[in-house]
Amino acid sequence: MKIADRLAPCALGGLLLLAAGGLSALPAGSPKPSKPPKPPRPDIVLITIDTLRADALGFAGNRRAQTPVLDRLAASGRVFPDAHAHNVATLPSHTNILTGLYPYQHGVRDNSGFRLASSVPTLATILHAAGYATGAFVGGFTLDSQFGLGHGFDVYDDRTSRGSEIEGFAGAERRGDEVVGAALTWWRGQKRRPRFLWVHLFDPHAPYAPPEPFASRFAGDPYHGEVAATDAFLAPLLRPFLDGREAAPLVVVTADHGESLGEHGELTHGLFAYEATLKVPLVVWGPGVAPGRDLRPARHVDIFPTVLQAAGMAAPASTRLGVYPGRSLLAPADRVPPDSYFEAISATFNRGWAPLRGILHQGRKFIALPLPEVYDLQRDPQETHNLASAEWAAAREAFAALPRESVWPPPSGQARQEVAARLESLGYIIASARTRTHYGPEDDPKTLIGLDKKMHEVSDRLGKGQAEEAVRLAREVVAQRPSMAYGQAMLAHCLLESGHTQEALAAMLEARRRGAATGSLLRQLGLTLTEVGRTDEAIELLRPLAASGLPQSLNAYALALFKAGRLQESAATERQVLAADPGNSRAHQQLGLIEIRQRHWDQARVELQKAVQFNPRLPVAWNNLGVVLYELKQTDAALQAWQTAIDLQPNQWDTLWNLGTKAAQNGRPEQARAALERFVAGAPRKRYGDEVRQAHHYLELLNGARK
Repeated sequence: MKIADRLAPCALGGLLLLAAGGLSALPAGSPKPSKPPKPPRPDIVLITIDTLRADALGFAGNRRAQTPVLDRLAASGRVFPDAHAHNVATLPSHTNILTGLYPYQHGVRDNSGFRLASSVPTLATILHAAGYATGAFVGGFTLDSQFGLGHGFDVYDDRTSRGSEIEGFAGAERRGDEVVGAALTWWRGQKRRPRFLWVHLFDPHAPYAPPEPFASRFAGDPYHGEVAATDAFLAPLLRPFLDGREAAPLVVVTADHGESLGEHGELTHGLFAYEATLKVPLVVWGPGVAPGRDLRPARHVDIFPTVLQAAGMAAPASTRLGVYPGRSLLAPADRVPPDSYFEAISATFNRGWAPLRGILHQGRKFIALPLPEVYDLQRDPQETHNLASAEWAAAREAFAALPRESVWPPPSGQARQEVAARLESLGYIIASARTRTHYGPEDDPKTLIGLDKKMHEVSDRLGKGQAEEAVRLAREVVAQRPSMAYGQAMLAHCLLESGHTQEALAAMLEARRRGAATGSLLRQLGLTLTEVGRTDEAIELLRPLAASGLPQSLNAYALALFKAGRLQESAATERQVLAADPGNSRAHQQLGLIEIRQRHWDQARVELQKAVQFNPRLPVAWNNLGVVLYELKQTDAALQAWQTAIDLQPNQWDTLWNLGTKAAQNGRPEQARAALERFVAGAPRKRYGDEVRQAHHYLELLNGARK
């Protein structure tokens, strides 16, 4: 039998207080009145929808939209049509929402290479300390607990469809109905305490692939099909509140950012900060919330104090990280609307492009780039007329007012040293992010939009199974900008997907030599070195990454140790992962493999069953569980485990071999034939030559018996 041992790498205001005085004196000797009980704290539901444009909903006036649930919530809630995010990337944007701080304050600036410190207060930590039951249910790997947002949650359910053996570019996700189903189970079981529930739905994120019936309804417009599906997924959660069948909590619905859909040349998000991606929907609903449209500017940092006011708690004025910038949206509007900081610097970290920072000030957007931009959003909501030249004095004043702490790279001195040390400890290596302080027009993302489109085409080709064409395009990307880490990573990924392991290895080593390698690429380099038997090099490469404590890096390091025969060190490394994250399915998978190597079948079964319990979409774990069950004489269960693995990953050759041969030996000819035919048709001859010949023999016997 073949054991698989590869590894892939978010009652309202109006709470009444008894006024002092105004009570008549009690007769002498009368019993002292008991202190009136405190009013119960309200339940709170925060819903964040990934990649949801502000104009993609029916209540925003979109006639194509089919969003009846959210439209109904908005009709009886308070809608903020001028709401904005501060980032156009998922992890920092959600961190802004949950902490009430700007990204340069809490320190999470991108989806990769950052982790929120456990010392930073969040809505979860504050509400939990006040007696709330706290639960989070997220749909995308970008919000995995390892990135720090799980602090303060009793339950942080981040199970996603991780299963690839290669660190890729499409984030693992879980469909919205699964997320909502798990959230409802938790919600209904937590009635003894006030509840804070955060539900994150990832569905509108690219690639757009809505389920039926939405795929048919929105043929040719899959993004809006995903939005419609998301609305339907939310129905079981929101309709009981809307119908009055359950007590109404405070409900806050927003998006982390929007989606460009081709506007300004940007296909998705993360590159620019135009309204298509920076503007977000925002609805607040619940008892005591006055319905209607609230035209004041609203920001993600305002959600933090809004929720705390609803819970009857005063929001803190400041933290060691600085002054809280938000204002409660349940309070009267400020006479002068506050400014709003924003940034888009993902392309700085992994591409070396110019960092984008800006400010929203009294209806104008100021974007600081080598080619600066100024827009009057009231007169020009599509941002087609750049006023930077005509309003250069105002622009210069706005750019000078940008927080010094928000500069990237950070200003020289202790702050910069601390950030650099943290990035290096996380394995985030990129020379441009650490050393560049000047960017020219050639580094402006507007100048590089054509290169961005080509990188999207690479991903699209890979998604369609056109790996060789993806390799060709990725080589063009690298040739155009050799120092760009993202391009180097794309080329390596395409080469791995197309089976060119040695070329991929050479490309990753070259990226490392150039200083153009992110932590993700270095992890993949370590995994590939492990796969080709260069375990000593892999261990040396992965050891400093593992020191960061990131589970992905620890898992990769443990695998290298395992392949080097250092089983006890490998097991100790995975137990380090589980000490911080007991539900880490990868660690259980690897521990199961270690037990298999030692022929500890019962212990291996326990670990592998935990792996598939925490993440039922791990084909390697299912394959190895099948091996263990077969050794334990549980043949039917073993065949089912192998079949599950194949259903998850049809080209898993080891599993096809196991299933085909053992099904043939145990009277399952049809199951055997299907597995062996697929194995013979696709298994690489260089690696599986002997097995392919044996599979042909099995098929001859099976076909002969059928005649």
